[in-house]
Amino acid sequence: MAYPSDRKYSTDHEWVRVSGNVATVGISHHAQDALGEIVHVELPAVGKTFKKGDSAAEVESVKAVSDVYAPVGGTVTEVNGALDGSEGTVNSDPHEAGWLFKLALTNAAEVEALLDSVAYGEHAGNDF
Repeated sequence: MAYPSDRKYSTDHEWVRVSGNVATVGISHHAQDALGEIVHVELPAVGKTFKKGDSAAEVESVKAVSDVYAPVGGTVTEVNGALDGSEGTVNSDPHEAGWLFKLALTNAAEVEALLDSVAYGEHAGNDF
């Protein structure tokens, strides 16, 4: 699978797309495919601050409940309220409409430490 090249990826299968000082965060197609049908999403509160690697959200599928980790540090500025009652959007469009939350970046350099789309594709192909 080709992953969108306009974002960076964590080894925990989250993606980040940065615009200015704000990072939009979601889970990769690989992650949602491994989880199966998403039935519930627990999003963080606006204003909550996370360090890179903190558990920031939860996705519940018919198979399991999984943490979504903050791939970069920052403060939540927005959550995807459209997912409330439409959690399946994370399955059908994980890289666009299925985004989870936005963070005002604490340290933009953390983004550069993440994987690019090619490296993530290689990682995801060898994972699970």
